[in-house]
Amino acid sequence: MYFDAYKKATLAVEKPTQTEYRLFAEITRALELASVDSATASDRIKAAFRNSQLWQTLRLDLMSSENQLDQKTKAGLISLAIWIEKYNREALTGKASLAPLISINKNIMQGLSQANKAALPEVTVSRPSATSQVVAA
Repeated sequence: MYFDAYKKATLAVEKPTQTEYRLFAEITRALELASVDSATASDRIKAAFRNSQLWQTLRLDLMSSENQLDQKTKAGLISLAIWIEKYNREALTGKASLAPLISINKNIMQGLSQANKAALPEVTVSRPSATSQVVAA
């Protein structure tokens, strides 16, 4: 109950790039855990499947006329999503390493992190100077 309320509150104040970053981080961590020797086939399948869902969702969003990214960026990300979709099929069955998927996701996370930092308003904190404190006294 409390978790649901927290989740709703978080989503209400989160910017889209923050949500995307959070999802990439969660799924990338699952991919990392699924890539260790002690991971089960089920771990790998679940992680790769969630990664596939994420990239399919991104691809649909990128193809939407409402997406405001520039055409060159959209085209590059759509091409990447298509490659990931094909590669992910091999990763699901254990025929391919999860490492390239992890690396790509981390690169996307880095870009989202930079976008979040750039979108933050610059906050300046003004402290009263010694002179203004004396004048006010």
